[in-house]
Formats: sequence, C-alpha cells, structure tokens
Amino acid sequence: MPFVFPILCSIARAKRGTTGLRVSVLILSRDLRSLRWVILMPVKFPYEDFDLSGVRTYPLASRKSKANAADFAKPYRAGSGVAALLESFPAILAAADFKAVVAAIRGARDGDRGIIWGLGAHVVKTGLGPILIDLMERGFVSALATNGAVVIHDFELALSGGTSEDVDEALGPGRFGMAQETGELLNAAINDGVKQGLGLGQAVGLRLRELKPAHEHLSIVAAAARLQIPITVHVAIGTDIIHMHPRASGAALGEGSLRDFRFFVSNVARLKGGVYLNCGSAVVLPEVFLKAVAIARNRGTSLDQLTTVNLDFTRLYRPQTNVVSRPVAGIGKGYSLVGHHEIMIPLLAAALVEP
Repeated sequence: MPFVFPILCSIARAKRGTTGLRVSVLILSRDLRSLRWVILMPVKFPYEDFDLSGVRTYPLASRKSKANAADFAKPYRAGSGVAALLESFPAILAAADFKAVVAAIRGARDGDRGIIWGLGAHVVKTGLGPILIDLMERGFVSALATNGAVVIHDFELALSGGTSEDVDEALGPGRFGMAQETGELLNAAINDGVKQGLGLGQAVGLRLRELKPAHEHLSIVAAAARLQIPITVHVAIGTDIIHMHPRASGAALGEGSLRDFRFFVSNVARLKGGVYLNCGSAVVLPEVFLKAVAIARNRGTSLDQLTTVNLDFTRLYRPQTNVVSRPVAGIGKGYSLVGHHEIMIPLLAAALVEP
C-alpha cells in the first residue's frame, strides 16, 4: 500500500484563470522500491444555497439568558443616599463585581477577618489619604502595604501640605528630587528606626508622630502609627528620590524593607476569609503579594475564601495574574475594578460606610 512521503512536496504555478493550484506529491511504495509523482487537483465547491428548511428552533422563554430584566439598573431617586445608589446599579459585569467587593469587605470586617490595602503612589497624590484614614478609623483596614514612593508623598504632605513636583520642569536644571527636608528627614528616620529593629513603615510613622508636622492629619503613615495598624514599605533600590541623597543607606533600606516583607507575610497569612486590595501598584506590590502567598502556602497556612481586588484605571499583566488570578485559584475569588482612583475609592468607601 503506497503512502505519501512528507519530505518532498511542491506546488506548481497556477495557470491564469484557474480556481486552484495543482499540487505534485512524491509517492513511495511501502517497501520504498518505487517512486512516482501524482498530480493532486483541488476540490472545487459549487455555488449552492444551503437548505434551511430543516433548521430547529426552541421557545425563547426556555433559554437561559445572560441579561435579564431582574438584574437591570434602577433609576436613582433624589435624596435616597449612597445605599440606594448602590442598589440602583445593575447586577451585571463590573457593577455586580463592585457590589460583591463591597459585600466581601463588609463581611470581613463584621466577621473579624483581615483586610489589607496595598497602595501605590497615585492613590496618595490624588488626595485620597483622608478617605483611607477614615476607613482605618472605622475598622476597614487591618494592615497597609506600600511602595517607597507612597511614603515620600505622604511624608511631604504631612510636612508641607503639598507633594508631587513637576518632573519636566525640575529635571533639566538638576532640581528633581532634591528637596532638602524630604531627603534628610526621611533617610534619618529610616536609618534610626532600622537600627532599633523597626521596619520602614514603623520607622517613618513613629518619626512623624514625634515631629508633629502641621499637616499630620493628611498622613496615612502617621495615622497607621496612631491607630497601631501595621504598615509595611516595599522598596526597590534606586527608584525613589530619597535614594539620591547622601544620607541614604543601602544597608538600612535593604534591612528595613526585608523586615517589612516578613511582617507583610505574617499579615497575608492571616487572610483566610479576608480581603486583599491592590490599588495603583503595577509591579512591586503584586510581586511582593504573590511571594507572601507562596510562603504562607509553603507553611501550610490556609487562605481559603480569600477575596482579592485590583483597582486601577487599566488592566495590567502583573496585577491581573499575581493578585486577581493566581492567589485565589480554587480557593477564593478575584475581582478587577477598572476606574480612576479619585472616583472609585471614594465611591467604594461611601458604599462601605453607608449602612
């Protein structure tokens, strides 16, 4: 029985006006004693209407539909409050996810389960510190995790009531990142605190409480120290402006950040039935969170019924995989809420605060 040998196959040039290509294939006998070429012509289909007379249908009412009137939005009634606003949302897609996140956070607080907020710098720069401090005071925050930039912006706000310099304007003349108080006071707080066995978050929080700056009420870090809520700072060396100052100590930054990582692992290990929110960190905190989950799992710690939330104005790879998907696979639920922090976080906070 001959078979088609796959090594040699050529396609001849099609003649003008033909509807297909002639394909020549080398055919060998099974015992490899004979060779012959065979020209294979393409199959040509005719123009033919398909017969629809036998198509089967079913009653519309018997079908399971993904969009149903019972889930639709309801018009908001003036003066009915935030709870009614939330109720007016449709129980569909992102609106349904938003309601589920609110329920998960409320359930965690009411059930004495953990709620950890991971914050990127954009959250602080858009003026959301007072909202988060209010949630801290109401019991909706068990611990905080930040990157190095958060601490810098938070510290500057506490000292001067302002932060976030114009990089384009400052970079050319060599002024970018060179505010004296930011570099000197923050590095001193970190160096001194780490020598005392503190993490970076503890060190800066306690120093702010000692300084009693004019705008301390705006500081998330100071509020964490005041309310004794753990705050950990996860630094990538060279990414923050205080690393450009002479008083920056790689030993202190590294030791303090590693210490904070271990504190953070302990916090994550307490998240069974709890909630982790990643707000505005695209790389550092999603990576740190995944490693904390890995260590907790390595020690046999259960994270069953964990809810994870990524809240940012766009969906990115690491938050989506390292926060929303991988840590809760088979044990919990992950949500991605897309929107600007300056709108979404106040809305989320209002929904949590409103009875």
